[in-house]
Amino acid sequence: MGTKTIGLDDEAYERLSAEKREGESFSDVVKRVTETIRTDWRRGFGKYEDADGERLERVARESRERRGAGLAGRQSEVLDALAGDEGDSPRRGDDEGDA
Repeated sequence: MGTKTIGLDDEAYERLSAEKREGESFSDVVKRVTETIRTDWRRGFGKYEDADGERLERVARESRERRGAGLAGRQSEVLDALAGDEGDSPRRGDDEGDA
């Protein structure tokens, strides 16, 4: 098996080095990290601990509920305002001939 030389910027090197386990070569690290992507890119991607995932779900649900309640309230305000404006607007022909 041949070898290739690649260049990494400092940040990429630090990230790769942080993934490196004891006794593992950088080639081994690249193979291990990319194997996850090759088999199923979703595996390990965006994964939360159970408690963090549950907290995220709860916060997202509460946010949707607040937003929904807020939208319903604003919709009611607009509809009430529109209903109130119907009595304030002059009807066609009401002001004709009043001069």
